[in-house]
Amino acid sequence: MEQRHLGRTGLRVSRLGLGTLTWGRDTGEEAAADLLKAFWEAGGTLVDTADVYGSGEAEYLLGRLVGALVPRQDLVIATKAGSVPDPVRRADGSRGHLLAALDASLARLGTDHVDLWLVHAFDPLTPLEETLQALDLAVASGRARYAGVAGFSGWQLAKAATWQLAAPGTRTRLAGAQLEYSLLQRGVEREVLPAALDLGVGLLPSSPLGRGVLTGKYRDGTPPDSRGASELMAGFVDPYLDDDAARIVDAVATAANGLAVTPLQVALAWLRDRPGVTAPIVGARTSAQLSEALSVEPLSLPEEICQALDDVSAPVHRYPDHDWSTL
Repeated sequence: MEQRHLGRTGLRVSRLGLGTLTWGRDTGEEAAADLLKAFWEAGGTLVDTADVYGSGEAEYLLGRLVGALVPRQDLVIATKAGSVPDPVRRADGSRGHLLAALDASLARLGTDHVDLWLVHAFDPLTPLEETLQALDLAVASGRARYAGVAGFSGWQLAKAATWQLAAPGTRTRLAGAQLEYSLLQRGVEREVLPAALDLGVGLLPSSPLGRGVLTGKYRDGTPPDSRGASELMAGFVDPYLDDDAARIVDAVATAANGLAVTPLQVALAWLRDRPGVTAPIVGARTSAQLSEALSVEPLSLPEEICQALDDVSAPVHRYPDHDWSTL
């Protein structure tokens, strides 16, 4: 699998990442082992997790598999901290919480460092410089090799990245940012992506298949074994089952038919090759799903198909982004 630099750093990662959101919850050890081994054998290196995935079970499961199944040095392990299960305070970006969470993550993962450590969410109750200091301390102590953020808006990302660049050599530049991005969710293109491109931050899109909808499996109803049929996850999928989404999914299916590939391959290839994108994070739940995602490696979409998909999925950006001089 092709390797890419994450932002303007020396860290190289595979251009597809393996997500572990369901590990320890819906994905057991045997299935997780099959996924990790197949990903590694295909040349994949970036494995993404978080301290809240499965209430810590995803990290624990990954830690049991690394070393026993896949050499630690062959993987780029990314984890996140700062998202908390508190209905009042959804994020805790305090230095104390973040550093304690990192230590707990390392214990569960069974390693002395993570390759990429991300602040999982912006905390409006903590000064941003305090949050970012936790990243500096983690890197300076060797517990993290690189750092980044997840779920930050455009201004939050720009402020954080600029703060880190203001004192080169003493602060850790942000290597990556993780946000949802797909043909069904192009909101990052308004402000987040321009900020990332300007400041040298690599984008790691989550939900690259529009929460599974871009595979086309919901075109004729909700499959009983899908997330959309799950009581826990149905609300996660529902926003992408409207008429606008259906039009985009139909366009993806038409493109797939013309290229003799699958809708998943078209949607993933389109996103993987977007400007600023380093590696979409694929949250495959089965070996078959992962195998189809990995088969995208040699696929490059023709320019006319990319343009058609751009047009049908184009988000509406008005003031202040719209070029009113053209009216």
